[in-house]
Amino acid sequence: MTTKNFKRKIKVTKNGPYLISGNIPITKQTIITDAEGVAGICRQEQTEPTNPELQKLLTGEVNAAVRGFLAAGADEVIVWDGHDGSRTLSVATLEARARLVIGSLGPTMMLERGFAAVAFVGQHARANREAAVMAHSYSSLGIQRILMNGREVGEIETRAALAGWFGVPVVFLSGDQAAADDLRAVVPEAETAVVKEGLGYYTCVSLTAEKAQELIERKAALAFTKASQVRPYRVDGPVTIEVEHATRSTLFPEEPLPAGIERIGPRTLRFSGKDFLAAWRLWSLR
Repeated sequence: MTTKNFKRKIKVTKNGPYLISGNIPITKQTIITDAEGVAGICRQEQTEPTNPELQKLLTGEVNAAVRGFLAAGADEVIVWDGHDGSRTLSVATLEARARLVIGSLGPTMMLERGFAAVAFVGQHARANREAAVMAHSYSSLGIQRILMNGREVGEIETRAALAGWFGVPVVFLSGDQAAADDLRAVVPEAETAVVKEGLGYYTCVSLTAEKAQELIERKAALAFTKASQVRPYRVDGPVTIEVEHATRSTLFPEEPLPAGIERIGPRTLRFSGKDFLAAWRLWSLR
């Protein structure tokens, strides 16, 4: 987001209001939602997308983030229902000024539309993290781990890299402490709202819904005010993405693989591209 030719004054207080003045260019914020990072969600059965408790808690956190972004200067906030088949959020309960994306997205996740910033709400950490609530990388049943250029990654790192390929920074995340640490490792300038601490895979110490939503609204507003100062996460040069599948998702040994994909182990495939987007497309379209 470029704002150097515009003057704006924004005051962020602890509990609002958020005061904005001056000419501000049209800016769009997109929110990627999940379930395992929501305050009060610490057991697998709670993450069922049609669970009324999850729907209420996630909607409350999303609406808090929307209010924060809009108050801090966003002209539009687009929310993608990113959890388990896009069946958790509803236009009946979403903040009226937001717009909801329902359904699966293609490899670019709409980022070519020129968003100013990306945010995660309810996000979990990557697979194999300690003290992380229900940590996994895309599929807790199908994927053991993902490596990008030899570094273990999950949804946070790969989607931040995808946003960075389009020059869009990830400015905010709400979730547990491990997820916040994952984002800050690749985008140290990002704001995070830690709504719970993981003690184990299914054990956490959580804020109440009210306190979590207050924190999210305040941190989301702060994140958007400094979006122009957050550097997009870029992964330059040739990129490899290695995906180690769980046993139940192992490919048949003789299954043919297209160019750019090779089998490097009984359960592991390597996707190679001239840049991040090329490697990402190979994996995400498979």
